[in-house]
Amino acid sequence: MSAPLPVGTGSNLTARSFVSFILVGGFATGVQYAVMSLLIWLAGYPLVLASGIGFAVSAAANYLLNARLTFRSKGSHASTLPRFIVTAVLGLALNSLLLAFLASFGMHPAAAQLLTTLGVLLWNYTINALWTFRNPTR
Repeated sequence: MSAPLPVGTGSNLTARSFVSFILVGGFATGVQYAVMSLLIWLAGYPLVLASGIGFAVSAAANYLLNARLTFRSKGSHASTLPRFIVTAVLGLALNSLLLAFLASFGMHPAAAQLLTTLGVLLWNYTINALWTFRNPTR
């Protein structure tokens, strides 16, 4: 078991949780990219809308896997799910704003989405560890 980073009691900011978050996030990102690609190439959706829909589809798996595996949440779904939804909605807004901003400079959609994903990953890990899935003092 890895020691928490010095952020206060009840913190989920650990090396183990960060690695797990990246693995879970990698899976969820794969889901997002697959949905986004299908919507763009098969249905002709615009980039930002397709990415947003993919983000939303991947959020359910992301929540369940992070609650169970990454943060080993002891909280009820009644308390953690609303927090996760707030975090995800803010993450979606960040995803859309960053993606649109980077695309406005003519950046290739794949590169823009990759950079956007890195920014959203850091946001989501920090907020989920410190607020969404925060466990009582250990």
